[in-house]
Amino acid sequence: MSAKHPIIAITGSSGAGTTSVTRTFENIFRRENVEAAIVEGDSFHRYDRQSMKVAMAKAEAEERPHFSHFGEDANLFEDLQQLFRSYSETGNGMSRKYLHNEEEAQPFAQPPGTFTPWQSLAASDVLFYEGLHGGVTTDTVDIARFADLLIGVVPVINLEWIQKIHRDRSTRGYSTEAVTDVILRRMHEYVHYICPQFTRTHINFQRVPVVDTSDPFVARTIPTADESLVVIRFANPRGFDFPYLLSMLHDSFMSRANTLVVPGGKMELAMQLIFTPMVMRLVERRKNLLGA
Repeated sequence: MSAKHPIIAITGSSGAGTTSVTRTFENIFRRENVEAAIVEGDSFHRYDRQSMKVAMAKAEAEERPHFSHFGEDANLFEDLQQLFRSYSETGNGMSRKYLHNEEEAQPFAQPPGTFTPWQSLAASDVLFYEGLHGGVTTDTVDIARFADLLIGVVPVINLEWIQKIHRDRSTRGYSTEAVTDVILRRMHEYVHYICPQFTRTHINFQRVPVVDTSDPFVARTIPTADESLVVIRFANPRGFDFPYLLSMLHDSFMSRANTLVVPGGKMELAMQLIFTPMVMRLVERRKNLLGA
């Protein structure tokens, strides 16, 4: 962690809601005039889209059934750690962009599914990371230790599967059986690389549906925000004004001394109320140390 060059990391699997968290933080940064260097976790995948298909076929031929985007074989954990370390020490570091689609790729005159060249980050007040591995710790890296604010975003597992099945069927044309095979192949690395991060986070947001999701593979629709609750767990509840949060978030309640439960439709409001003062404390501390 670094008081002069703070790092905020959002970690969670695809479809968990990390995009909503990123949008909330972008609103905070814009409203409070905070310059943020925004880094996407996909930028630190080891393979571009075509190379990943080749690597996947090779893994299957070599009977390595658990190879996936979740694990270290398909990611540049050392490079991500180096970015976090460099930023915490100097306020700079090297990153790149993964171009997901034609719209993102057009300005770079590159095909979608490729990476832009590595380049230095622009000057900023804070580094903001959103992706799969902001809190990863392995035998060789400890990325989590560099985050001044580490946030986990995760739906209960059945809801996560429902979201993936519906997304992959509607946008990628996959069958339910094909998506199920992907879920099973990824499960080993999900358990070993994704889940452990949520024990290291400072705050977790977990969406819990209040409708039946007991068989996610036959669910016809994704539960809406209004059909959900959000469980917010604070690793250290000291310093948070829970009476104020309860008064601002109608129908919310405390389920434990460190756990706030809010209606799903109020998740982004809860984030605004919780994270705005936290961001401002990080920025003010930075300014004081730099004499700005």
